[in-house]
Amino acid sequence: MAEQEPTAEQLAQIAAENEEDEHSVNYKPPAQKSIQEIQELDKDDESLRKYKEALLGRVAVSADPNVPNVVVTGLTLVCSSAPGPLELDLTGDLESFKKQSFVLKEGVEYRIKISFRVNREIVSGMKYIQHTYRKGVKIDKTDYMVGSYGPRAEEYEFLTPVEEAPKGSISPSHPRPGFRRERSSHSPGPVVA
Repeated sequence: MAEQEPTAEQLAQIAAENEEDEHSVNYKPPAQKSIQEIQELDKDDESLRKYKEALLGRVAVSADPNVPNVVVTGLTLVCSSAPGPLELDLTGDLESFKKQSFVLKEGVEYRIKISFRVNREIVSGMKYIQHTYRKGVKIDKTDYMVGSYGPRAEEYEFLTPVEEAPKGSISPSHPRPGFRRERSSHSPGPVVA
């Protein structure tokens, strides 16, 4: 017996139930301080100075105020049932990225790897938020604490926990890769993808 497509009312009900069940990360990042402020604190304490140097490095990465503090450079869909990872390079034309779509089989397990750079200041409490839509109605929202990162020339990578593609009548037939930018009040400058 074939399943019927859900009605708009059923999708709205699912979205409302998911909104009620939504759990968010309860982490409250500390007050934002610039790297210069952090380096000035306890500068007479040799052990703290060495510790800060080990965490932050010696070289300032980018002091250019026109460069966003956090730049997402790539997204990779990692799936054991796929022939290889599906990679999106976000350093080029984002219009071509918006036109590309992936097809995931129902119930397949996958992870998303996010590659990003932090340019000037420490980013505290960064989150990855993923929204799932069906026929224009949000049916799920998941957020992950990515963490806090200091500036450096090399890219960071964050790998999400294993997710399962939706099954049944609410599963999307052709999900499009999406990236929603959300800026925390604790992270200076926009996140660019």
